[in-house]
Amino acid sequence: MADSEHPRLILHGFLSPDVCKELEFIHKSCGTIGYRQNVFSTTLSHLIATNSPHLILPFIPLREKLKEKVEEFFGCEYELFIEFTGLISWTKGASIGWHSDDNRPYLKQRDYAAVCYLNSYGVDFGGGLFHFQDGEPATFVPMAGDALIYTADSRNIHSVDEITYGERLTLTLWFSRDKSHDEDSKLISFLTKLPFNYPDTSSNVYLPLPASQNMYWFPPEQSATYQSGFDIRCARLHVLGYQLYSTNASSAREFSDIILEPLHVVRGNDLFDYEFTNILHLLQAVQFYDWKAPDLKPSEVKTEPAKIVSVSISQQENIRVLKLQLLKDQHLVETIFPGGNHGEQDWVSFSGAVDLWEAYTSKLWHNMVSRLPNWIANQSIFVDPSEE
Repeated sequence: MADSEHPRLILHGFLSPDVCKELEFIHKSCGTIGYRQNVFSTTLSHLIATNSPHLILPFIPLREKLKEKVEEFFGCEYELFIEFTGLISWTKGASIGWHSDDNRPYLKQRDYAAVCYLNSYGVDFGGGLFHFQDGEPATFVPMAGDALIYTADSRNIHSVDEITYGERLTLTLWFSRDKSHDEDSKLISFLTKLPFNYPDTSSNVYLPLPASQNMYWFPPEQSATYQSGFDIRCARLHVLGYQLYSTNASSAREFSDIILEPLHVVRGNDLFDYEFTNILHLLQAVQFYDWKAPDLKPSEVKTEPAKIVSVSISQQENIRVLKLQLLKDQHLVETIFPGGNHGEQDWVSFSGAVDLWEAYTSKLWHNMVSRLPNWIANQSIFVDPSEE
């Protein structure tokens, strides 16, 4: 793969299947409208801003390994800095023509790129093939776990075919020689502004806080009026077969305020009798269940029956009103986001998964708090081998 004119590297199976699934969980429960049409993104700064800083921890060993691969392959005798880390998904209609990754004045600091694929061409999505204008391979067929590394300059001009169905998920990083563009220093600055010194470490300090509503409304040009399109958080719940219930849904209040307050989740005619703090809390729990459900063992879940309430006629009306407000165009929802499993709901496993989500999140949060002093001292986000 060493081509001096068009240097690029392919690493098959660089990410394990479970790492791919964990990153998919993070993106589908935290993502926002992206930088291009029909593209969605989850940046590390966004995770911090929405009180989910603990969710940057799964990225850290991957960032370090990718940086090492870039430095090794390209023979860097200078220190590289990670300029950007993010999860990016492309949905039906998204594409990009021939370009290099440094093709704008504000991108000239980018020297190298690494794209890790979290799902597979022909299985999870159609289209989306990666083409290089020159050199070999001319076309890269993305498969889950593969990583593609290349220079960000004109030696590796490339394009991506239009997505025809499904959702193409990637972990994307850019690297720079310019320390002033070091992502770590910016992230640490954001982290130091968070109130980590809680006296009660058992409290639910890790519950997410949604960003402004226009970051979640698709298409983005509709976010000023919300008269058409949909909220992407509710859309991701919808394609998995879930709806929202709020006692305030029939009031004249703004729907964007309602979903910041306590909510219940509904599937079919069943209401799960558990109060989620807000829409992001509920979405993270549902996406966690979707991630973990295939491998959940009976010993890991609650043995007592989950408390399920049959939805009343008045509750059905509340559910309908909220759905109409948040999903103005259901056909568009199902065009942009692929459908999920609509089989019979195992509420006992779901209830257990909510507890497992809390344990997973709490563990990451406390690891985050313990590592932060070292990160601040070193102005670098890294894995401390002594903590592993």
